[in-house]
Amino acid sequence: MSRKQGTTGLALFLSLWSFAEGGKLLVVPQDGSHWLSMRVVVEMLGKRGHNVVVVIPEVTLLMGTSDYYTVKTYRVPYTQESLDKFYHSIGENIFVDLPFPEKMTRVFENISQFTTMFSSACRHFLYNKELIKYLEDSKFDAVLMDPVLPCGPIIAEYLSVPSVYFMRGLPCGLDFKATQCPNPLSYVPRIFTSNSDHMTFTQRVKNLLVNAAENLLCYLLYSQYESLASEFLQREVTILELFSKASIWLLRYNFVFEYSRPVMPNMVFIGGTNCEQKKPLSKEFESIVNASGEHGFVVFSLGSMVSEIPMKKAKQIAEAFGTIPQTVLWRYTGETPPNLANNTKLIKWLPQNDLLAHPKARAFITHGGSHGIYEGICNGVPMVLMPLFGDQMDNAKRIESRGAGVTLNVLEMTSKDLSDALNAVINDKSYKENIMRLSALHLDRPIHPLDLAVYWVEFVMRHKGAQHLRPAAHDLNWIQYHSLDVIAFLMAVVLVATFISLKCCLFCCRKCFCKKGRVSKSSKSKAE
Repeated sequence: MSRKQGTTGLALFLSLWSFAEGGKLLVVPQDGSHWLSMRVVVEMLGKRGHNVVVVIPEVTLLMGTSDYYTVKTYRVPYTQESLDKFYHSIGENIFVDLPFPEKMTRVFENISQFTTMFSSACRHFLYNKELIKYLEDSKFDAVLMDPVLPCGPIIAEYLSVPSVYFMRGLPCGLDFKATQCPNPLSYVPRIFTSNSDHMTFTQRVKNLLVNAAENLLCYLLYSQYESLASEFLQREVTILELFSKASIWLLRYNFVFEYSRPVMPNMVFIGGTNCEQKKPLSKEFESIVNASGEHGFVVFSLGSMVSEIPMKKAKQIAEAFGTIPQTVLWRYTGETPPNLANNTKLIKWLPQNDLLAHPKARAFITHGGSHGIYEGICNGVPMVLMPLFGDQMDNAKRIESRGAGVTLNVLEMTSKDLSDALNAVINDKSYKENIMRLSALHLDRPIHPLDLAVYWVEFVMRHKGAQHLRPAAHDLNWIQYHSLDVIAFLMAVVLVATFISLKCCLFCCRKCFCKKGRVSKSSKSKAE
């Protein structure tokens, strides 16, 4: 049987393997691009006959209704206008070049505002008696959640329902700590360092210092949630304790993209769930693509949160696009730059994956979100990366270190820098070869990541968790985990044994010397 037939058979088997009667699944998602990745899995579970309930705030950025799940909403202490304004301000601040001290102050202010806004939303969720009563009465089989803002873990603990995490990662290495997974500083780069897994001495020093400073970031992000969790659950609880209760961690990456590192049995790698099969392009896009001729086209998008940029930067970008022969499809809703070249099309929305899957796609300019990066990998399109915030700098480093893209600093780059980067990834064959190698590795798998994610959610629903995958390390304290008590005991044994041995030796020496002394005295007395 061929590999293709075997893969098809396995996928068919898994697609048929579900409950005879659908189970009950609670979903607690996060807004923004996080939801775009999770929605695919949630809708698939709904299509398979499960009763899926998605709990979201009344005011959201991208989350909404669907035919495949039921939506339950709760009130929040902010309006749609204030939410849109908050996200818009984040997008605007990205393009403001500030001195380092002022920049860090702005970052801390944004984190404080962010956590205050969303922890208050979580409080409104948890103290919505009608909604909580509904969730208690529903008797869910599992909770699927994005735990980066830990309202989901709190509700899972309250309902005593097994949880499945769906995420890219957690700040401060909390995903490693919560799973008791080894996380060596020597070759596992910390977030925001932009290090690779092959670090110089200086980079390892930087890695260690960032690791030490992560506790401050964790405190800023999670202190309000920790207080809220203790108050709601009516017992002292830490965020790390809540995170450690997860049955399965569905991680939105794999080691084609991520650097190799230690993993735990309950970690499942599902990078590329959003890489759907190519759909036919609309007539509008088909005509643009066909008109690009032999030079092909470039896709440019800075993600779901940034669709317009300051005019000065827009003019720089437009100037660079005018220097290449390819047609550029630019997702952009701002004011049209006056120097926009004829080869550049401004579009409010574009079918990103379908365009990247087209054989005439030559390059992909992206902000470095994992969603877009996997679409680039799946379709084998080399990238120019303009990371903006969060983990995007680290994502860009991973692609650049694989030789599949070029990274630019969006604040410091010039028109020439962008033009040179595009010409490099389009005309230097090594970039295309490297991204095609990554694509081949990613696609060579026994099961599609989406099917794998669905399988493990259903597994937890069927078996009420995955306790057999939970390492005993969770039941050990710090001293036991590092065997410090065993080391201390063995050292004590060695010290006692050494002490006894020394005492024995001293005793024997005294006996021998004393005996010799007596023999010498008796010999002298005989001689006299």
